[in-house]
Amino acid sequence: MAAAMQKFPWLETLKNARKTNLVQDGKRKVHYTFPDHTEMVEEYALSSGDLIVRKFKKRSTLGKEGKWEYEVGEDLRPMNADSEHIMESVTNPIATRKDTTKAFQWRIRNLPYPLDVYNITINEEKTAVVVRTTNKKYYKKFSIPDMERAKLPLEQKSLSFAHANNTLIITYQKPPLILEQEKLIRQELAKNKTGDGDLECKPS
Repeated sequence: MAAAMQKFPWLETLKNARKTNLVQDGKRKVHYTFPDHTEMVEEYALSSGDLIVRKFKKRSTLGKEGKWEYEVGEDLRPMNADSEHIMESVTNPIATRKDTTKAFQWRIRNLPYPLDVYNITINEEKTAVVVRTTNKKYYKKFSIPDMERAKLPLEQKSLSFAHANNTLIITYQKPPLILEQEKLIRQELAKNKTGDGDLECKPS
C-alpha cells in the first residue's frame, strides 16, 4: 500500500483525512475533513459502485463556513421561495457532471441544437474540455479536477459526445491510472465499513 500512496497522492490525502463512512438507502456516503478544515462528501451507488455525488465546503480566511460546491452531481433539494438567491431560468442550459464507472460524463440540459452544431475539443494546455456551437449560441469550459489532482493531461481521443432529448452528453474515458486509483479508494472505504450506520474512520 505504501507504493500505491506514492503513486496516487490523492489516495494518500483521503487516507489521512478524518472521515465518517455511512451505508444508507442503497448508497455509501463518506464525509471527509481535511487538515485545512475543508470538507468533502462523496456518495457511491452500492449497486454499481458509481460515484453519484462529490461536493466540497471550504472555510474563508476568517474561518467562516462556506457553501457546498458540487464537483459531481447536483443539489436536488427544492429551492426555498424566500431564498435571497436568484434562480436560473428553467430554459437556460444546465450542466451537471454524472460519472460512470469507466468515464467522466457531463449532461447539459436545454440544448436543442442538432449534433453537428457542437464543436467539442481539448484546449491547447490539455487541461479542459471546451464546448462551442457553430451558431455561437453556447460556450462552456470544463476542467476535470480528478485529472488535475493526478497531474494527467487531457487527450482528444478520449473524448466523445452525443445528443438526445435536448441534452448534450459529453464523455471522457478515464485513463488506467484513474481507474486503478478509484479501485483502491473503494477498497479502502470497504475495509473501513462493517455494517449499516455510521463509522468514524481515523486517519492512518
